[in-house]
Amino acid sequence: MHLSRYDKAISDVLNLQPLLMPDIKHKKILDNLALAIFIVDEELHLNYLNPAGEEFLSTGARHATNRPITDFISDIEGEFIPHIQDSIRSGHPITEREVSIKRLGGGEMTINCVITPMLTKGEKATCLLEITQVDHLLRISREEHLLHEGHATRNMLRGLAHEIKNPLGGLRGAAQLLAGELSEPGLHDYTDVIISEADRLCKLVDRMLGPKIMPAKRKINIHNVLEHVRQLAIAENPSGVIFKTDYDPSIPLLHADRDLLVQATLNIVRNGARAVEINGELTLKTRVLRQYTVGDTCHRLVVQISIIDNGCGIPEELKSQVFFPMVSGSAQGVGLGLFIAQNLIHLHGGLIEFDSVPNRTEFRVLLPLNGTN
Repeated sequence: MHLSRYDKAISDVLNLQPLLMPDIKHKKILDNLALAIFIVDEELHLNYLNPAGEEFLSTGARHATNRPITDFISDIEGEFIPHIQDSIRSGHPITEREVSIKRLGGGEMTINCVITPMLTKGEKATCLLEITQVDHLLRISREEHLLHEGHATRNMLRGLAHEIKNPLGGLRGAAQLLAGELSEPGLHDYTDVIISEADRLCKLVDRMLGPKIMPAKRKINIHNVLEHVRQLAIAENPSGVIFKTDYDPSIPLLHADRDLLVQATLNIVRNGARAVEINGELTLKTRVLRQYTVGDTCHRLVVQISIIDNGCGIPEELKSQVFFPMVSGSAQGVGLGLFIAQNLIHLHGGLIEFDSVPNRTEFRVLLPLNGTN
């Protein structure tokens, strides 16, 4: 049969021997592909999967090899799995687009898949699956939009801050001069109000602009940061919120500014704590993502910090604006917490994204591990 140059290259890497691992050189190529690669036989047993495939199935190769792929995904429409077997039997490649599947223990997703049979004399019939998660592409597009939006907002605020702080400085100076000329002490109350309000507005503008210094990065344990945040949140919420953890202890040290990460994470946790009812739950969860794209850059390893609460969720009309300054769904909030958190994570080359429905809101802080670009 005829294989495309791309499929033949992958077939050569695997030597068309599904039970043999590729050599170190070729394995390194497959390990760094962002595309999820699988080899399955006619009984749908997984003979090989690359790290992107492990991420896709949320399991390791050692656990998945020689097990049916149906142990890890279910075919919602009932056509995808039969097409894999049909391709192996007929020897004809099949391209599936926008197929709906469900990962066992996970949610639904939409994928595109190229199914290429690999028939070699004397070898067991297998096929190569090249799976692209369409949701993944939509996520990348959304993240790029968030990054561009954030840059535009910060540039706008810098110009606005200059226009606001200059007249405020003049106003404050004039009030001080006026206070020195007033002979009646009772009139000083009015100039004091002018000065204090000018100072308050200056501080608000400074908060909107975020930190003026670059992050002081060093090697830190992300779980020490999260435990510090959890203890602060418990102290602020002595009753009414149950804080849980689900940490991945294998996460290596992260090159980051500890204080800035504490501030960013605490801002999100505070929002979540305000959103839950009495006896509501808030979970801090960590995982490592492989071959993960943040914005327009693919990183070999990314730390994902999830802050999950079972509160009322974010109103639909606010979802596109939650990272803008002065936007808040709470009467007590001033609408700067998430905006500042996003800026602090941007300083680390990362991003904050979220999903929210009633009873489950998840904010995900994505931080590239140093030296893994």
